[in-house]
Amino acid sequence: MRTFLPKLLLIFFFFGIYTESNAQRNKKATETAIDSSAFGALKYRLIGPFRGGRSAAVVGVSGEPNLFYFGSTGGGIWRTTDGARTWENISDGFFGGSIGAISIANSDHNILFAGGGE
Repeated sequence: MRTFLPKLLLIFFFFGIYTESNAQRNKKATETAIDSSAFGALKYRLIGPFRGGRSAAVVGVSGEPNLFYFGSTGGGIWRTTDGARTWENISDGFFGGSIGAISIANSDHNILFAGGGE
């Protein structure tokens, strides 16, 4: 028992030094200066609907680069015709709930298949 206590204290001492050195390294890593001029040209842009929920399925239309649909987990199906600048909900009044899959018919791009569930 007498040899166990000094070994235990020695382990705690070295563990304390090890964790302190990690803390010092992390502090140095977070103190890295960021040049804010590199981000001066960035501007905020909304790329989705305000309240559609998480997107669970997304599909684009071949030959129409700005037309996309997405199914959300609680807000139905949403469509954009201007490359995600504005969105409209196209499923209100028809069905609700989570949309887990979306597909567009190859024969007619006006036909949309939607699978419910997450």
